[in-house]
Amino acid sequence: MKKLKETLSRANEVIFQYPIVLVMALLASVGAICMFENDNDKDLFFVYSKFTICACLGISLMFALKMLSQRIGKTLLLQLLGIIFLIGFYFILPEKQKDFTEVYGFIIAITALLSHLLVSFVAFLEKNKELGFWQYNKNLFVNIFLTAVFTGVLTGGVELAILAVDKLFDFNFNDNLYVDTLYVLAIFGSCFIFLLFNEKGLYTLEKDGTYPIILKFFTQFILIPLLLIYVVILYFYSFKILINWELPRGWVSYLILAYSIVGILALLLVYPLKEEHAKSWVKIFSKAFYFTIVPLIILLFVAIFTRILEYGYTEPRYFVLLLALWLLSIIIYFIFNKKATIKFIPVSLFIFGLFALIFPYLNAFSVAKRSQKNELLKALNDHKLLDNGKINFNKKITDTISIEIADKFEFLARRKQGEFLLNLLNKQDQVKLTETIKKGNFYSVRYDIQDKFSDVHKTSKTRPDEVQRIMIVPEKQSIAIGDYQYLLNFSRYDDEPKTLNSDEFKIVDQLTEKSSLKLLLNSKDEVDFGPQILKLFKENKEKRGTVKVPELSMETDLGMYHVKLIFKDIMSEKQPYNNRMNIYYTDAYLLIKLK
Repeated sequence: MKKLKETLSRANEVIFQYPIVLVMALLASVGAICMFENDNDKDLFFVYSKFTICACLGISLMFALKMLSQRIGKTLLLQLLGIIFLIGFYFILPEKQKDFTEVYGFIIAITALLSHLLVSFVAFLEKNKELGFWQYNKNLFVNIFLTAVFTGVLTGGVELAILAVDKLFDFNFNDNLYVDTLYVLAIFGSCFIFLLFNEKGLYTLEKDGTYPIILKFFTQFILIPLLLIYVVILYFYSFKILINWELPRGWVSYLILAYSIVGILALLLVYPLKEEHAKSWVKIFSKAFYFTIVPLIILLFVAIFTRILEYGYTEPRYFVLLLALWLLSIIIYFIFNKKATIKFIPVSLFIFGLFALIFPYLNAFSVAKRSQKNELLKALNDHKLLDNGKINFNKKITDTISIEIADKFEFLARRKQGEFLLNLLNKQDQVKLTETIKKGNFYSVRYDIQDKFSDVHKTSKTRPDEVQRIMIVPEKQSIAIGDYQYLLNFSRYDDEPKTLNSDEFKIVDQLTEKSSLKLLLNSKDEVDFGPQILKLFKENKEKRGTVKVPELSMETDLGMYHVKLIFKDIMSEKQPYNNRMNIYYTDAYLLIKLK
């Protein structure tokens, strides 16, 4: 009974100490449940997705502001500013799903990273709190780990309990109950447990404590040996480059960044042991680590600029370059500053991230758009494809150039640079491009432009990281209806069932290299066109770009009907990093007649 009262008392303290954080967690749970309940309605699903993202962002943001308020006061003002920011962030995101591009994905990811970085340092901006800063972040790290364990056990236990009651007492619970329970416990439950571990917040987290033996063991016998293996591999690769005198592969950038970031994490974990005379291995590792990165930094910049100079900036290349510059600043700071503070690591990363997100003209999105515009104009001018400022699609070019130009059209169309692109086309093509962008069919932008080139010379030259794309289209654009009685239109962007009299037709699109495209009638009868589509791509696997076939259709009996499915186009993409093929279509027309 005493333990129960103690637990209830601590829970009560958490509710009164972190009300806004818990409200955000509760809203995120409700939003996730609503997303799941409305996954068939794309508009509602997208609205709830935005709401859930903002609420999840609010958990870390409000916790950071709570830590700051415990240091400086002004709780209500800070909470109000946090809420205003979240409301503004919600309206920054697009209104419709078709307008949501990877740009917004980058914005969400960077903002989430910044909010978590804010948690790590916002209460420690004043000087002379180095050890308290380390204790605070160490305790957060431990609490996050414990929260993951407790939440996993709690969620698994509750789900099994619901299942047991359902099966043993024949309650026949709705399957949604399991998913709803998962969302509540995984989001709200984990947040509540984490706050329980934090007790009174800042004052508990920054208190001096004994160094955890498990951290020392983990760092000394697992993390550092792994880093040694990693750095040996990278140095051997560097020697290979020098011997063969070849440019480094693009993905080596990610390996170097991974080694550097994990190494910095290891240094942070053993930071207090530096002052202990007995821990000579910590001092050696702390001094040697930054010097081991110096040659790798040179290799990193060579790899990054090899890609940028050849293909221009995109957001991912920009972020990799920015991380490399941040890493360089870390190395210079810790090698040459004898009074270096570990607070510099999260604070500097926060500043770099904020710069990439909002700095005028030089932020990631402005640089990427400007760079790809210049790359597009350069490609058009180098191959003399412009006549009076408009693209001449009748001039002879290689397929790699047509793919490159089409890729850049799609890239810029996704980033709302339609006006720039329209200036490169004649009036007829301008109308078509405007309609395509308005519908959000960005893949069609790529293939429409690529297909416009009438004299394309085939070449086997491809970039090692190039996505292999094939677009199959019918030779005839008109559809012969014949003796069919009905026509239904299906779109990849609209998976709602189509009704004919009292019957319901639906396409379930799960097209991958080993999957299917099923046509369902009243959710009972079905036919799978997937094997025929896969066979079509297998027959054309050696081809690239746009491939024309006499007819792009499949027909069969389905229930009381005979149906013919006609595609406007079908596209496949094979990713170079996992050799996986994804298949898409934009529009399909279903001709139907009674048998």
